[in-house]
Amino acid sequence: MSESPKSLNFIEHIIEEDLAKGFPANALRFRFPPEPNGYLHIGHASSICLNFGLGLRYNAPVNLRFDDTNPIKEEQEYVDAIKRDVEWMGFEWDTECYASDYFQSLFDWALELIEQGKAYVDSQSSEEMAKQKGTPTEPGVNSPYRDRSVAENIELFKGMKEGLYEEGTHVLRAKIDMSSSNMLMRDPIMYRILKRAHHRTNTDWCIYPMYDWTHGESDYIEQVTHSLCTLEFAPHRELYDWFLDNVADPKKIRPKQREFARRNLSHTVVSKRKLLQLVEKGLVNGWDDPRMPTISGLRRRGFTPESIRNFAETIGIAKRENVVDVSLLEFHIREHLNKIAPRVMAVLNPLKLVITNYPEGEEEWLQAENNPEDESAGFRQLPFSKELYIEQEDFREEANRKFFRLKLGGEVRLKNAYIIKAESCTKDAEGNILEVQCTYDPKSKSGSGSEESLRKVKGTLHWVSIKHALPVEVRLYDRLFTDETPDGHKDKDFLEFINPNSLEVITGYVEPSLKEANINDRFQFQRLGYFNVDEDSTREKMVFNRTVTLRDTWAKIEHKPLNK
Repeated sequence: MSESPKSLNFIEHIIEEDLAKGFPANALRFRFPPEPNGYLHIGHASSICLNFGLGLRYNAPVNLRFDDTNPIKEEQEYVDAIKRDVEWMGFEWDTECYASDYFQSLFDWALELIEQGKAYVDSQSSEEMAKQKGTPTEPGVNSPYRDRSVAENIELFKGMKEGLYEEGTHVLRAKIDMSSSNMLMRDPIMYRILKRAHHRTNTDWCIYPMYDWTHGESDYIEQVTHSLCTLEFAPHRELYDWFLDNVADPKKIRPKQREFARRNLSHTVVSKRKLLQLVEKGLVNGWDDPRMPTISGLRRRGFTPESIRNFAETIGIAKRENVVDVSLLEFHIREHLNKIAPRVMAVLNPLKLVITNYPEGEEEWLQAENNPEDESAGFRQLPFSKELYIEQEDFREEANRKFFRLKLGGEVRLKNAYIIKAESCTKDAEGNILEVQCTYDPKSKSGSGSEESLRKVKGTLHWVSIKHALPVEVRLYDRLFTDETPDGHKDKDFLEFINPNSLEVITGYVEPSLKEANINDRFQFQRLGYFNVDEDSTREKMVFNRTVTLRDTWAKIEHKPLNK
């Protein structure tokens, strides 16, 4: 049977309707327009996948545009990080654009609006303007400066541009309707004075356009056809269209703004302001800390672009906001790494195991499969010797029948090696087990085909040879917040829900093949989880980050369902 065609999301339906009405397909153009005031996060990943995905679907160009209209918060560091993230996600933009490239055009258009009596310079304080704005149920009051003459407005506006006035003394406002039911239409501010250096234009400008004035006009200059925004911009659409009505040439393409719902992720905050707080307060180690929901943080933790794209496709595009359980994101990285990550041996909580009947000083190299999910991954050689490390939790002196690991008098198989039997153990004065003594069946070697090797035992343990083991730093990352909606409590600060156990740093022991691993290489530590090589690694000291556990350990803790 052939697969049924994938259903269209509502944005694609809008585009299909436009094409059906005769809009030329070769004129389609999209854009991804981040503000460079922070690092991109998992919410931006959905927008990236939407806009660039539409570009791929319709064979249309997609611009990467930086809406850099606020020199107070924007930096070149963020521009570079955003470009790096989009490329890492696997997408290519057609043109790299900046709203700052259009500052002169925006200024010239603003002058035209003044000349047409559709904009004026207001000299009130921000507090006075806020009082006159009215409420959703009460109309606003006209500014006492609303009826300034065109000549005076032009003189003042040009003086603002030339730096003749201090910050806060004047703003340029559009003259629309102070009684509009949409408060955004009540003479919105178009320009404010900011005597700050811009990361691209330096001190060329000391007035900067507001986002609402810049947004639609930038789309128009670039001839973007479908301007896709998150739902909070829905009330802004009327203003978007008003500005275009007064600027756009009817012979050119007029952009169309449409909105989709932001998807919030449980146990996470994605507000740039709050993420910046985490960085500035030292609660994380920078924007790319592997606990952060930034794309840079996810990349450093070991996530793959494919897993994030698959996650974005699964949650889809909707018209209503909801909370997506972070376990869905974790599912997608597990699913992808299960296919591509080599299996290796590592012990994180070591207990010494001695095989008493194994020949003294002898070692052998066993064959181990790299990935049973990938036949092309091949095999590697694994050293085996008399003294091994196993995980402490894999041994008990006494245990019930449901404990399928090693216990005194019990047998287990060592992965890729032999069947062993625990004979005795050594303890310290406090009763802590220091060493387990075992015997092995030399005829039970995995893969040998002998009758003994085919004998069934219920438990299989991972291990490393002590003589050959490589000590490494292992960073065990967990969710940054203990609450599913940390910023959803009106009476509590989101920082109250920081998970004190979101990072544990330990020394682990890994098989010697990992000496050759490179930064960002990903592995499955058998029976433990998925890990990747952190950028802090050196040849002298390897550092591994836990990307995700093999199973969702939080599922046992939490039972409250989320909107999925």
